[in-house]
Amino acid sequence: MKLAATSTNIRQHILDTARPIISRKGFVAVGLNEILLAAGVPKGSFYHYFKSKEAFGEALLETYFAEYSVQLEVLLTQPGCSAGQRLISYWHYWIDIEADCDPKGKCLAVKLAAEVSDLSENMRKVLEQGTERIIGRIAQTLEEGVADGSVQPWTESREASVNLYQLWMGASLRAKITRDKAPFQSALATTERLLGLKT
Repeated sequence: MKLAATSTNIRQHILDTARPIISRKGFVAVGLNEILLAAGVPKGSFYHYFKSKEAFGEALLETYFAEYSVQLEVLLTQPGCSAGQRLISYWHYWIDIEADCDPKGKCLAVKLAAEVSDLSENMRKVLEQGTERIIGRIAQTLEEGVADGSVQPWTESREASVNLYQLWMGASLRAKITRDKAPFQSALATTERLLGLKT
């Protein structure tokens, strides 16, 4: 039992160490040596925890989406707030994370989507499943907003959620190019207008 717990801890330590490095440099540009050196783990033991770099990438994304889902749930279930207010809180959180200089908090879906979707079908599937869960959770909150009157009906909640998520993904990519918050401010204004939200 102790060995299993230690193995789990080391595996998670490798993933935690790798995340800011990959968030900064991308998946392909980072070699296993760099990750393992930073983690203080012998190279030979890597394959005890992951079958391949691709399997490692899948685990990294799965861990990221699991953690993201927890934070998303916290933001979208704040007591005493309307669904519209909770959605605004989520999008402000998105801006804060993506505009922060610390690569550790950056969205791996934004960073890796274009790169790994053509590289690995398994990693693409993890990205698809993870983003689908986020879209579904936003759709649920949109329905709650229509019910409590804090969100004006724009279109069917699932379609609206997909469109909004794509808007924010695009804003994140554009912000990488412009290196400022203008794309996020534009996305927020568009979101507020479409849903009748007020900050």
